[in-house]
Amino acid sequence: MENRYIVVEGPIGVGKSSLTNSLSERFGARKVLEVVEENPFLPLFYSDRAKYAFQTQTFFLLSRYRQQQALFQQELFNSVTVSDYLFAKDRIFACLTLDPNELALYDRVFEALSPRVTKPDLVIFLQARLDVLLQRIKKRGREFERKFDAAYLEELVKAYNEFFFHYSETPLLVINTSEIDFVNNEADLENLIGVIRKTRKGIQHYIPLASRRT
Repeated sequence: MENRYIVVEGPIGVGKSSLTNSLSERFGARKVLEVVEENPFLPLFYSDRAKYAFQTQTFFLLSRYRQQQALFQQELFNSVTVSDYLFAKDRIFACLTLDPNELALYDRVFEALSPRVTKPDLVIFLQARLDVLLQRIKKRGREFERKFDAAYLEELVKAYNEFFFHYSETPLLVINTSEIDFVNNEADLENLIGVIRKTRKGIQHYIPLASRRT
C-alpha cells in the first residue's frame, strides 16, 4: 500500500474515530487515536469557553505533539498507520477560541513544534451537514458534550472548510458523509475504502453512492 500514513480529519461528530477504526482493521494498520477524554480542561471549556480556552488548547497541543514524537520512536513507516487527527488542525480550534494575546503566545509554541511532526501520505477530510453532526454527537452520549453549543459547532465547520480549501501540504481526499453510514452499512464502507486505495496525489472529492440515490 503506497499510503503508509493516513490521517482522517473533520469537525466534531463527523466520524473520524469510527473510520480510523475501520481502516486500521481493514489494512492491518497501527491505529493512532486522539485522547480527548484525558484533557482535564475540556468539560470546563464547554461550560465556559472564554475562561478555559487557553488551558484546553495548550493541553491538546502538547498532548498531540508528545504522541506524534512517540510515532517517530516506534519507526512509523515500518507499517501502515491510521490516525484520527492531523497535528496542523490544532490551530483551527485555537483561532476560534483564543483571544489575540493568547493566540500570539499559542502560535509561538505551535510554530516551534509543527516542523518536527511527520506529514501524512494522505489526509481524508470528512464533511457533514450541521444537523447530522449534532445528531451524531447526541447519539454517542459523551457526558461533557450534553450541552454542546450548536453555534460553536457551526463556526468550527466553517473553519474546517476554510482550512482545507487552502490545504496543499499532502494529498487530500474530501468526502461528504451526510448521506452515508460507513459504520453500519458495509456497502458504504467498501465504496469508501476503494476510493482511499486509489487516491495518490492532489485533491480529490468523493461523491458517495448513497448520495446519488433517489
